[in-house]
Amino acid sequence: MKVVAVYSTKGGVGKTTAAVNLAWEAARDLRVLVWDLDPQGAATYLLNVKPKLKGGIDALISGKTTAGSVVKSTAFAGLDVMPADDSYRELELVFDGVKNSTHRIAKVLDAVKRDYDVVILDCPPGASLVAENAIHVADVVVLPLVPSPLALRSLDQVRQIVVTTAKKTPVLAFLSMVDRRKSAHRLAVQSLSHDNRDVIDVIVPSTVVIERMGSERGPVSTFAPSTEAAHAFGELWIAVRRAAGIRKAGR
Repeated sequence: MKVVAVYSTKGGVGKTTAAVNLAWEAARDLRVLVWDLDPQGAATYLLNVKPKLKGGIDALISGKTTAGSVVKSTAFAGLDVMPADDSYRELELVFDGVKNSTHRIAKVLDAVKRDYDVVILDCPPGASLVAENAIHVADVVVLPLVPSPLALRSLDQVRQIVVTTAKKTPVLAFLSMVDRRKSAHRLAVQSLSHDNRDVIDVIVPSTVVIERMGSERGPVSTFAPSTEAAHAFGELWIAVRRAAGIRKAGR
């Protein structure tokens, strides 16, 4: 089982959008689990799953509730979700109060490692124990960068957090919410991937097609498969798969 953490220190950068679309791409030929770690529950909502966690997050982290018992299926073949509910607002405090606090996500996932080929973690923004847990267990960290003067700061912040982990998880950044009508965005497209080895040449556009995910309750490729956004997420999955060493099913 391989783990992909979709993470940024900044909010509003297209993190959940990337997580949901990567999950759908992966589920074309793999068994995929999305763990929604964000108390806002956006991935849970977009995948049309009820935001209810039996016993709350405290029971899951303590082992009173098993991961398998809280997993919910989606309308998409091969794609399941561990939903987030209001109890996830206490996740940082829950981690802070247990032993081996940076290894708790790994311990929970250990119970489902035979059931899935890929787990995608939709992480909340900010530097926290949740982020440290996710990075510790991840085989790759996927970082959306909105083209702005703060983009490189976000990249540097994530790099610094990764450096503090013993695993030294690779970081794979891509440009998100790109509006080519803006000169700053065009400049970022030209320079960021060229000047930074962690930024790949994948560009997810700012488009109403992505906004429709909220009303369609599904990944872009399920309702607009021929669009630039759908193709971009397909390219992103190919890069993530390569970086994490994810093999095709049956290999």
